[in-house]
Amino acid sequence: MEVAGVGVWSSQLRYGDPAEAREAAAELEELGFTALWVPDAGGPLFDSVRGLLTATRRTVIATGILNLWMHDPNRVAAEYTELTARHGARFLMGIGVSHAPLLDSGDLHRYRRPLGAMRSFLDALDQAVSPVPVEERILAALGPNMLELAAARSRGVHTCFVTPEHTHHAREVLGPRPLLAPEQTVLLTDSRAAARDVGDDWLRATVALPNYANNLRRTGFTDEDLAGLSDRLFDSVIAWGDEDAVAHRVAEHFSTGADHVCVQVLTADPTEFPREQWRRLAAALT
Repeated sequence: MEVAGVGVWSSQLRYGDPAEAREAAAELEELGFTALWVPDAGGPLFDSVRGLLTATRRTVIATGILNLWMHDPNRVAAEYTELTARHGARFLMGIGVSHAPLLDSGDLHRYRRPLGAMRSFLDALDQAVSPVPVEERILAALGPNMLELAAARSRGVHTCFVTPEHTHHAREVLGPRPLLAPEQTVLLTDSRAAARDVGDDWLRATVALPNYANNLRRTGFTDEDLAGLSDRLFDSVIAWGDEDAVAHRVAEHFSTGADHVCVQVLTADPTEFPREQWRRLAAALT
């Protein structure tokens, strides 16, 4: 499995109309995107992965990420075995611990000792009847401890809501061999006001998640940046402007250590497949 070039991270491919998701996936492959990443906030994850694999021939389908609290590792290993037997080595299993506020609503209290939980999940994948190979799994990681675990127990790291400066730091922790695949959020627009109209609510919700907020502080942002959604913060985590502006930011990730970058497109309607934007970006990125 080769994971290089530029891919697409998309909630629509996961939670949008399945028929349109398959049609869009086939087009994204023809446009030259090398991997398609989908989130996991509940629901039949492997049905979505199966549909995207069936709709494509070459593209890697990756989970960004499989939420370990929501899955039995033995079942995950069995699904991996079935998918790779049918479609070859095109399923990259991204695994992550998600965020406590998203998991512990009500009285669930599932989010405990995330580093230990990840180790246990990986142990179970290794001990399954048909193990998930180290080279076909990748961990969501931001801080140094999870980055080091990823380097030791997986193919590498998938990072989200990060800057090129964090990509540089992650590469220093990982060393030269592990895969480093950051996500970059983008907004195609010709004005800051239009970018803010679309991006502020998304940014506010994302900054509210402690794992992301703490990582931004480690990267050098202040509490004032986070509370006020400063222009510095907005411009650092969202690549907005025309296709050249997005291409410049993606190139920064590559120059600071990324092996693969996946772009997440924001639009005014988060449920709509951003197919026009994907087509525009393909010309600049692939």
